[in-house]
Amino acid sequence: MSQVYHGRGYVYSIQYHIVWCVKYRHKILDTIRENKLKEILNKIAKDNQFTILLINGDLDHIHLLIECSPQHYIPDIMKALKGVSARLMMKQYPQLKRKLWGGHLWNPSYFVATVSENTEEQIRNYINSQKEK
Repeated sequence: MSQVYHGRGYVYSIQYHIVWCVKYRHKILDTIRENKLKEILNKIAKDNQFTILLINGDLDHIHLLIECSPQHYIPDIMKALKGVSARLMMKQYPQLKRKLWGGHLWNPSYFVATVSENTEEQIRNYINSQKEK
């Protein structure tokens, strides 16, 4: 069950399930790149003061379960996660630029859904099962 936090004059528990894909659905997130991406995403979350509870994905997409405060705005979170991670991944793996012409690592769209205590376990199981398909 998610934790309940207390702010100044409010109480909250906010979690989101977020998914986005590699541009052109290219299968580039092998184990080494995925581990580097996880490290980068956790650093971005720390810098932006939200928490990544769970990360997993497959070769062409990534799933996150995040927890944040009411002050966080999803488009800003996505801009930070996708923009910074793309820049750092392209810097770390310059060969990706040749495979993903145009220099874009991520598809511009994403999926986001709120998570309740009724759905949290289902979403955690779904994210953890990504490589089992």
